[in-house]
Amino acid sequence: MYMDNLEQAYQESLDFIYSFIDFSMKRHLDDSHRFFKLDRMHQMMDLLGNPQDKFLSIHVAGTKGKGSTASLCASALKAAGYEVGLYTSPHLQEFTERIQINGSQIDHQTLVNLTARLRPLTLEVPEITTFELTTALAFQYFYENKVNIAVIEVGLGGRLDATNIVNPLVSVITPISYDHTAILGNSLTEIAYEKGGIIKPGVPVVLSPQASEAGQELERIAAERGSPLTRVDQHYTLAIGKHTYRAQSISISAHSSASLSSASLAEPQLEINLPLLGAHQAQNALTALGALDQVRAQGLALSRESVAQGFADVRWPARFEILRDSPPLVIDSAHNGDSMNRLKQSLDDYFPGQKFLLVFGASADKELDAMLTAILPRVERVITTLSTHPRAADPNHLAEQIRPYGLPVEAVSPAENALARALALAGADTGIIVAGSVFIAAAARDIWFSGQSET
Repeated sequence: MYMDNLEQAYQESLDFIYSFIDFSMKRHLDDSHRFFKLDRMHQMMDLLGNPQDKFLSIHVAGTKGKGSTASLCASALKAAGYEVGLYTSPHLQEFTERIQINGSQIDHQTLVNLTARLRPLTLEVPEITTFELTTALAFQYFYENKVNIAVIEVGLGGRLDATNIVNPLVSVITPISYDHTAILGNSLTEIAYEKGGIIKPGVPVVLSPQASEAGQELERIAAERGSPLTRVDQHYTLAIGKHTYRAQSISISAHSSASLSSASLAEPQLEINLPLLGAHQAQNALTALGALDQVRAQGLALSRESVAQGFADVRWPARFEILRDSPPLVIDSAHNGDSMNRLKQSLDDYFPGQKFLLVFGASADKELDAMLTAILPRVERVITTLSTHPRAADPNHLAEQIRPYGLPVEAVSPAENALARALALAGADTGIIVAGSVFIAAAARDIWFSGQSET
């Protein structure tokens, strides 16, 4: 009975959190940019006593790779013995995944209690959004549980994102590409300006390899704000070694520690066994190492051994995750043209010559052409489907968009039926990829592990 009551209270808490403006559920955001500002977040944090100022933090923005990079940082810091908060979005299966300490999600009872305490404060902050309230919950939870440091992933953009009230030890910006153009801008310079909004005066900033246009804008912002800049592709050398379907070997060496007050963690060369697959994940590990070098230079005790152990222990599912080896079943959260190109490269690296069938679902606000142009040359057949999310595009519409590419395509919903159909069509020699959005990847993963599909 207690468990039933707790689960009811938990669902009621989620209903309350989602009762506010939730841009993640909107199909079109074109007219919503006017709503993004930090006033409400500052007001809520003032009411709570500004908990975000009472723990150290790492702030991570970017179009792709920011969640993986954040999880790598958090795992390494945990391995070093710290109490580490991790705030990410969206979640795969359950809301509580967004708020973690040392890899453990906030429990249902704690979320219920904390939501009840913040409920009256929402009355004093008109028009607070779901993401702002969730961010406030995370920051208060981290403070009350005395985390030493929290790794905070930006939700959308950066400059006006609810998380951009932290004053971090280091700002991190992963690769920038086209996404959410209705809000962030139609050029890489405009998008980089929004992402670069997390760069604080005098606070070190670490950049992943960037397209020239984006990199120039980020360098301009860093120089303007007097923020020491580390471009990881210039400060380190990354070598990717052998890989299996479960991990890849990478080596990182620092060119010089002149920009640091202590030797780099990659001096001498650091060898890492990384369970996140693909060349892009090796790049994310390089970026995370650059961020960790910066926090270590500011006084956090962090050893080479703890970084290697933390990276080896990291878990970040539904990112080129191989659920079955032969024939392969791969799920990925790729949801724009750039990430689809990375998925295609990973397929070529790990499964050269392998035939694939694609199960594809996407959000209605995504630019489909860039995704389809990237991934369709690598597949022989497509099944479009629908995830259980308000922004999900109609699978019949997706199928119409794919037909001009000359591939067999059919629409099958719900996702359970689509995966079952894919398994039946693929047979013994054709692999299956599930991609297009984090929501469809999550749905397929849940179906596979819950045994609803025929294996």
